[in-house]
Amino acid sequence: MLSTALSTVLLAGCSSGTEVSDELVTPSPSRAAAGEDGSVAPASAPTVVDRVEPDLDLALSEPVEDSVYPQAGDPRVDALHYGLDLTWDPDGSRLTGEATITFRATRAAPRFQLDLGAPLEVGEVTLDGEVVRTAHRGKDLVVRAPLEADGRHELVVSYAGTPRPAPAPTTRSDFSTTGFTVTDTGEVWTMQEPFGAYTWYPVNDQPADKALYDITVHAPSPWTGVANGRLTEHTVEEDRTTTSWQLVEPASSYLVTLAIGDYAHSSNSTDDGMEVAYWTPRGMVQRVDQVQTAAATVDWVESRLGDYPFDSLGLVVTASQSAMETQTMVTLGNNEYVLSPEVVAHEIVHQWYGDQVSPSDWRDVWLNEGMTMLMQWIYQDEHEGQPLDASLRSARASDQQLRDAYGPPGDYDPRQFGSSNIYYTPALMWNELRRALGDDEFYRVARSWLSANDNTSASREQIYAHWEDETGLELSAFFDRWITGRTTPRPGVPGA
Repeated sequence: MLSTALSTVLLAGCSSGTEVSDELVTPSPSRAAAGEDGSVAPASAPTVVDRVEPDLDLALSEPVEDSVYPQAGDPRVDALHYGLDLTWDPDGSRLTGEATITFRATRAAPRFQLDLGAPLEVGEVTLDGEVVRTAHRGKDLVVRAPLEADGRHELVVSYAGTPRPAPAPTTRSDFSTTGFTVTDTGEVWTMQEPFGAYTWYPVNDQPADKALYDITVHAPSPWTGVANGRLTEHTVEEDRTTTSWQLVEPASSYLVTLAIGDYAHSSNSTDDGMEVAYWTPRGMVQRVDQVQTAAATVDWVESRLGDYPFDSLGLVVTASQSAMETQTMVTLGNNEYVLSPEVVAHEIVHQWYGDQVSPSDWRDVWLNEGMTMLMQWIYQDEHEGQPLDASLRSARASDQQLRDAYGPPGDYDPRQFGSSNIYYTPALMWNELRRALGDDEFYRVARSWLSANDNTSASREQIYAHWEDETGLELSAFFDRWITGRTTPRPGVPGA
């Protein structure tokens, strides 16, 4: 996710005390968007590919009860695949859905539960083809049916209603709720970190449980539903557009996105020929060229962190005020800062750090943000933005203030999710290692962590051990001082 900031030197979604302008979309449907090199990238028909049979074993996980937000998720459930069929009626603000969830029971239990927003009314629910009893208490959808350890099941849930976003555990200025959000015109966008996917589908809403997805969206024409993965259907009828999306590598629920609105499509390609899709509000002209830097940014990140880890990439611009690294389909708010090349770079880096490898517990969200923040600073330094030394000096100057206000990055105040402490403090830590090891060795270990933990959720203990094993250094005290210490550590890596 994009960070808020304490100063103009550090990066911000909505800097404290600063109003963000919404006057960024110029109604001009006939105009084309300018590409990164100034060339015209006209609106185009999106590429549609064949759906493939998902490999459910890729999504085998070891779910946990979250230590920071234990109210979300059920460790008895290991979701393998979500098949979502969604119809959005903007006039009635009504979502009608059917969710087919294939899951593994992690242990024997007399009942289990998923997370599902209270405003959504549950209809028939079947487990392995048999109707089962349920209780919907608040956001907890309890299924009263026994499970055997390691058994695989298919749960089908029919539901409908007007989704409401969930209160976010944060004091950030750029978001106060998470999940399904409806604009004044009836369009839809979603961002759901650290939870909130449950506001629009039944889900095990905790990051340790990664799953595969097939999402079909029915929307009134000319609107389009945009979600994660590759587009496998795009059908336009007189009054309805149907799109189907498939995510064939597992994602945590907070990395799933849904946007429904009047979108134009354009694309460009990376050096390796991977198409990058851009879904922008129809008529949007200003700053489209900045968003279209994503393809070149993939090339830049690959030179440091290795091959792009997924088979597709897109970006969708919404009415949000922030940005989110939603897997393979980055969600960007429609404001000046969020649509800048440096924020696009931040969310692209997250496809490696945060998406390819995700945190298994929200206490370790710094695993996502620290490396990504450092890479963003380096990107800015190399693309005529703020010099790296200036970013580092400013971050170090504010580090103690951040620890005092929000806690250390690995032991933060749960009411202050996503504050700048989880971004700048671990970014400083990783830079200390980069300086001690040199770029070649630093990026080698950064890549080996990703390849060793591909498509998984991981913990701080795992990454500590990995860096110690790969470098031969004793780093436990170094990591602890930066991640859980109450005072800013001195510069340097002891023993390096």
